[in-house]
Amino acid sequence: MRFTFIHAADLHIDSPLAGLGCKDASVRERFAHAGRKAVENLIDETIEAKAAFLLVSGDIFDGDWKDVSTGFFLVRALAKLDRAGIQTFVVKGNHDFDSAMAKALPYPGSVKFFGPRKAESFEIESLRVALHGRSFGARLVGADFLASYPARREGWFNIGLLHTALDGTRGHASYAPCGVEDLKRFGYDYWALGHVHEAEIVARDPWVVYPGNIQGRHVRETGPKGAMRVTVEDGRVVAARPIALDAARWAHVRIDVTHCEDEQQALAEAEARLRDEQGRAEGRPLALRATLHGATPLHSKLVARREILEEELRAIGFRCADDLWVEALKIETEAPPRAPAPLGEADALDVEALIAAAAATPEFAQTLAGLVGEIEEKLPRELRGELGGDLAAQARDRLCGELLAPGRGA
Repeated sequence: MRFTFIHAADLHIDSPLAGLGCKDASVRERFAHAGRKAVENLIDETIEAKAAFLLVSGDIFDGDWKDVSTGFFLVRALAKLDRAGIQTFVVKGNHDFDSAMAKALPYPGSVKFFGPRKAESFEIESLRVALHGRSFGARLVGADFLASYPARREGWFNIGLLHTALDGTRGHASYAPCGVEDLKRFGYDYWALGHVHEAEIVARDPWVVYPGNIQGRHVRETGPKGAMRVTVEDGRVVAARPIALDAARWAHVRIDVTHCEDEQQALAEAEARLRDEQGRAEGRPLALRATLHGATPLHSKLVARREILEEELRAIGFRCADDLWVEALKIETEAPPRAPAPLGEADALDVEALIAAAAATPEFAQTLAGLVGEIEEKLPRELRGELGGDLAAQARDRLCGELLAPGRGA
C-alpha cells in the first residue's frame, strides 16, 4: 500500500511580519497577507498531492487573536480539506493553549485535535495508520510531557505528533525537552515535530522531522518556508521532501566591498546580489537585508552615510522589481591597517586615533551600553539583539566619517 501525507507546523496565523521598517503603505500591503496566503497554499498543496491526511504539529495561531476572523479563516481553510475527503490531525503548541476563542470554533468533523491531559491515539483503519499526540495544556511543559505516549501499535504505521525543541540546541527555548533516543524507544515510524522554524530531517531511523514554519516572519527566517511531503510504501517512509509554501520571502546577503573604490561600485555589487536573490524568490515579494563587509578605505564613510546609502539601495531594489524591499543596510566593514603619521610633522593631527582613544574609555562604553539597553527593551521580541556588535567602534567610525567627509576634517 502506498500513500502520501503532508506534515506542517508553526502556521502562526495572522502573526505580523516583523521589522520591515517600512513606511510605504503599498509595500506593506504586499507583505500583509503573506501568512494567510501560505496557509491557503498548504491546503491547495495537500489537495493537489492527493494526500491521505494533513498533520499540524502545533502553533497554529500566535496566541490570542485581535478578532474572530483569524479563527474563521482557519475553519474555512480546513473545511476545504473536509470537502475533499482529507482528514486533519492537530496538536496544539505553546502559542495555542491560551486562545480561548479557538476552543469554540466550529471545526469540521474531519479535524481531530489531540487532548492536553495525556497522549491520545487516532486510527485510520483503511491505511493501517495509528497517530499518537498530545497538545500543550500550558505554555511550558516539562520532560515528563512525553511519558504518556503509548508504545507502537504492531502491524500499523505509527506516527507521533509532538511540539518540542528536543534538546534545545536549535536556537529555541526548551519546550517539552527530550532527545532522539527518547523518541526511538516508542518504536514509531515517523515523528512529526513542530516548534523549530528551520526545516530539518533530524533522523531517518526512525524518521524525526521538523518541517519548519510555513511563512518566514522576520529577517532571521530566511529562504524557502513550507511543509514536508511524505510518501509511505508498504509500511515504511520512502521519501520526505520539503515543499515551498511561503507567499513572501526574507533574504540576507553579504557583499564583500574590499575591492570597491567608491560608494557607487559598492552599490553596483549590491545590485547584482539583489537581482540574484529576486530570481531565487520565484515571483514572491522579497524583503532583503544587505550587509557590506571587508577591509576598505571606504569604511568610515560607509558608516557615516549608511542611512543615505540604504535609501539609495531601496531605490535600486524597486528598479529590480516592484516587490523587492530592502529591509535594512548593515555596515560590517573595517578600516585596513594604516601607517602612523610621519614623526616631526607638527601639524599632523590623527583624528581617528583621538576619537578611538575617547571611545575606548570605560565611561563612554558604560553610557553607550545603557542607551542600547533602553532601546532594546522597546523593540519587538523578534528584533532584540539587532543592535549587537561593537557599538563603541560603530560610534567612533561614524564620527570619523562625518569629520573626514569632503568639506570637513582637521
